[in-house]
Amino acid sequence: MHPKTFARADSPPFLPYALPEIGEEEIAEVTDCLRSGWLTTGPKCQQFEAEFTKWLGGGVESIAVNSATAGLHLALEAIGIGPGDEVITTTHTFTATAEVVRYMGADPVFVDVDPRTLCIDPAQVERVITPRTRAVLPVHFGGLAAPMAELLDISHRHKLRVIEDAAHALPTRYQGSLVGTLRTDVAVFSFYANKTITTGEGGMLVTRDPAIAARAKVMRLHGINRDAFDRFTARMPSWYYEVVAPGFKYNLTDIGASIGIHQLRKARQFRNRRAEIASRYNESFASQALVLPPDAKPGDEHAWHLYVVQLLENSHVTRDQFIEGMFARGVGVSVHYIPLHMHPYWRDRYKLTPAMFPASHALYERSISLPIYSRMTDDDVERVVRAVTAVLA
Repeated sequence: MHPKTFARADSPPFLPYALPEIGEEEIAEVTDCLRSGWLTTGPKCQQFEAEFTKWLGGGVESIAVNSATAGLHLALEAIGIGPGDEVITTTHTFTATAEVVRYMGADPVFVDVDPRTLCIDPAQVERVITPRTRAVLPVHFGGLAAPMAELLDISHRHKLRVIEDAAHALPTRYQGSLVGTLRTDVAVFSFYANKTITTGEGGMLVTRDPAIAARAKVMRLHGINRDAFDRFTARMPSWYYEVVAPGFKYNLTDIGASIGIHQLRKARQFRNRRAEIASRYNESFASQALVLPPDAKPGDEHAWHLYVVQLLENSHVTRDQFIEGMFARGVGVSVHYIPLHMHPYWRDRYKLTPAMFPASHALYERSISLPIYSRMTDDDVERVVRAVTAVLA
């Protein structure tokens, strides 16, 4: 580790890049769960799913899972993706978005992002459609919705399914509607520890299609045609079940759901605090040598899961020097993302090069994600502002 990364004895504590906000309500609900004797998928999970559906509205069904990765995998399985199929997605994402395609024996086809939105570029999606293409898997990056109208138009014209990677998108609105209620086949949310709401590990698959919902429910727990909660709590003997498919172990526990119930009730409050921090950053960095993150259009809403700044090409500090300078000042930062075309597996299997994805690669080389989470105090925010200003100066 570089000597500068160590804080002086008289310096304030290190400010992490991300921290969850857990209140007494979540703790009490978990305690109630532990005392109930039912820890795995059961009444708390059913309550969380029901409240999530009600919170979204729009006639959808919600299926709780142990990660967004699991939800994406279940979605692809439910729509019948298999060997020989292609699914179009972006290189500028976490590997989970693409690896689930490989789980099905299919091939992801990677395209670049639009440098204005940092989301998948619809024009490039249309260029790579082939007779093997079965689906499009857009990523809502950083809390901003991908251009869904264009993507849905392309998908309808080419008879493709659409599964949204909505890991960053709670609560995000697109053209007035919450992500999760759009006219796609599936949206999958993440409740990982650094997301807008958390269950520690967890996710939610949301769909309007009863067939997809039914298949996902069966496949999330070993392909069994009855929930364990129903089998073990029935008043009459109900031990019998059938395995109807080779399913997975993707269920969310009641312990996680107990946290999620109260996190969901605070989702609007958490998002609003993130928006306040983003506004303060925008104001503070307007005159700095930075490209600020794109905001939502009128009628849309940004979840502000990430606040990604980009160094200008003529900046006198590199991205890595900027990160080192922030850590030397006791402030954690991150990078979203190391694009998939740079990772050995994806690069070598699909013969990917940076020249194929100029917008994503430039974003990677110049971007830094600053802390933005609801537990940050105003003093924390000002500390980040001072650190950024000092590093750039």
